[in-house]
Amino acid sequence: MPLTNFNSFVLKNTSYIIQGLFALLVLLSISSCQGKKAESADYSEAFKPVFDTVSILFATNRVERGLYYLDSSMSRINNPNIDDKFRTFGFHYVYWKRVKSDNKKALLYADSMLMLAKKSITQKQYVSNYVEANLAIGDAYFSMLQYNNAYRHYFEGFRVGKNNMNNGALSDYSYRMGMILYKMGHYKLAAGYFKESYRLGIPTRDKFADFYRIQELLDNIGLSFKHNDEPDSAILYFNKDLKYIDQSTPAFKDRAGMIEMAKGVIYGNKAEVLIMEKNYNDAIELLKKSIAINLKKGNDNSDAELAEIKLAQLYVDKNEIDNNLFSLLKNLKLQFDSVKNVDAEADWNRLMSRYYENKKEFPKAIKYWQVYNTLKDSSIKKLNLLKESDVNEQLTNFEKQYQIDNLRDHNKIQQFYLYVAVMCALMGLVIIFLIFRNWKNSKHDVQIVNALNKQINIQKENLEKTLEELKSSSLEKDRILRTVAHDLRNPIGGIASLTLFMADDDYTEEQKELINLINETSNNSLELINEILEVANNDSAQLNKELVEINSLISRSAELLRFKAAEKNQEIKLDLLENPEELLISREKIWRVIGNLISNAIKFSPVNGIIYVKISADKNMVKIAVKDDGIGIPENLKDKIFNMFTEAKRPGTAGEKSFGLGLSISKQIIENHEGKIWFENNDDKGTTFYIILPKLAREKATLSKN
Repeated sequence: MPLTNFNSFVLKNTSYIIQGLFALLVLLSISSCQGKKAESADYSEAFKPVFDTVSILFATNRVERGLYYLDSSMSRINNPNIDDKFRTFGFHYVYWKRVKSDNKKALLYADSMLMLAKKSITQKQYVSNYVEANLAIGDAYFSMLQYNNAYRHYFEGFRVGKNNMNNGALSDYSYRMGMILYKMGHYKLAAGYFKESYRLGIPTRDKFADFYRIQELLDNIGLSFKHNDEPDSAILYFNKDLKYIDQSTPAFKDRAGMIEMAKGVIYGNKAEVLIMEKNYNDAIELLKKSIAINLKKGNDNSDAELAEIKLAQLYVDKNEIDNNLFSLLKNLKLQFDSVKNVDAEADWNRLMSRYYENKKEFPKAIKYWQVYNTLKDSSIKKLNLLKESDVNEQLTNFEKQYQIDNLRDHNKIQQFYLYVAVMCALMGLVIIFLIFRNWKNSKHDVQIVNALNKQINIQKENLEKTLEELKSSSLEKDRILRTVAHDLRNPIGGIASLTLFMADDDYTEEQKELINLINETSNNSLELINEILEVANNDSAQLNKELVEINSLISRSAELLRFKAAEKNQEIKLDLLENPEELLISREKIWRVIGNLISNAIKFSPVNGIIYVKISADKNMVKIAVKDDGIGIPENLKDKIFNMFTEAKRPGTAGEKSFGLGLSISKQIIENHEGKIWFENNDDKGTTFYIILPKLAREKATLSKN
């Protein structure tokens, strides 16, 4: 194949290379902006570590994992600020633009970024967000071939950045204009824009994004010189790029894969210049190195396919069709099944046609040539559509329209100022009159206000005294309650023990019945005293929390109560978690709550009844349900059962005593654990009590330990 034809082949396929690089720079541009914003943006403290982690995952090509981590983390951040939301939309934009190549969805996120930018609080925040959002929208429109919309947003981002001396925005704008002019075939102008972008680039906190941007710009300058038929300048910049990569590599040992991939792309580009200079042997060696790098899993397989096409063309030029060409094309065909590459497929069909033409198998040669023409026509239409768009004229029109709009707005502002001046004069007269009138009344008003202030201060002092007395009274009440309960417990406990001992002696049946009645009354009184002490101590007691496996806690609690259930021939059924969960709770307190709920279910369920205890969990909480088929809770008592000393106490189905304190204590314990307790009457019969305990407590404990 003549060298001139091969150069046109390279030009067409370089359009694909630049398209790929352009997509990659979308990520690096966003990363660069993120680096700048990380230094200046007002991210919330909760979002900063999320931003750092997601940036690392994106930069190391783990984009989907980074996006999942971002969304799950954002759901746990209370009231994220504008910059938090803006950067979240930015990461989503990169995902849909680069990973999914879905420009319509990417455009939705870019529009959301622009809306948030307009809500910015400070001028600095507005400029940074507004410029980035417009460049992102422009990129999405450009990929959708809507060039007028793309140029409009590029210009808008450039205008705001230029007027506010934002070199980062000007660098991004210059880069994009260079890409557009490159794809239009204006290589000398493109090289100028790339150099300007290189000059204006400012360091960010993300050193790797800075490095990757510089090396990519050096590569683009080399490509521009290559297509402008300046091979010496092209080789100079490619070598400069490779030297820069080698010097920077030790600082980014954890990014070795991406660095190697970048070198693979440069090897392929440098090989094209060597082909122009007819240095085929060195070109073949560079192409083989490029292919070996980018054919690896996770590397730039599309670039590897293009390098294989270039190598296959060299085999044709060197008339090595029988030895090397067919084997290379056969392997390349298998790669298309996993990595689609329309431009590479087009030239694969052309080279297959040349192969069968050389073999004198003309029907096959014609078949492949027809497929090549079809694919080539599609690529040419896209390229022509871009070339039909005069970017300089478009941007000049936008500049003129902007100036016209400014003049129109200026005239409107002048008229508005005139109207405002007239209104202000009229209002000034009215204000002077009102001030004079109000001045007369002000003395009297001040006297009234002073009198009212004195009354308010007196009332405030009285209220503070009253509150203090109430507080003291409450503390005194608790102290008396604990003292009385504590002092009663010992003698009543003694009575219970004596009557238990007396029951074994020789008494008449009537005497034994009276002794047993005294014993039962004493035990009930002791239980009431213990619950009163529990209520009095719950408010002031310190919760001793520890990590407790909830399945084990509930299983043991249920086991201890099975004997009590057996007295009424009842059965306790458990439905535990498949995967054990540890919660940061007070083992003793939660044990008491679970025991109280199961005891109540036993107490208010009939003989032969079944009590169900079920645990379920999601990512934020554990839910415990205790269901019985007992007598239920009447409508008129629903609002009272959690009250202390409630009127809702009722005897059990076997006449068991109820003091009405257990559920009140349980509610205090659960709320002290930042949880929730409630109940629902079942549709058929009985009641189900529910408890929710948060998992968040464990995460807090882990953080505090660290």
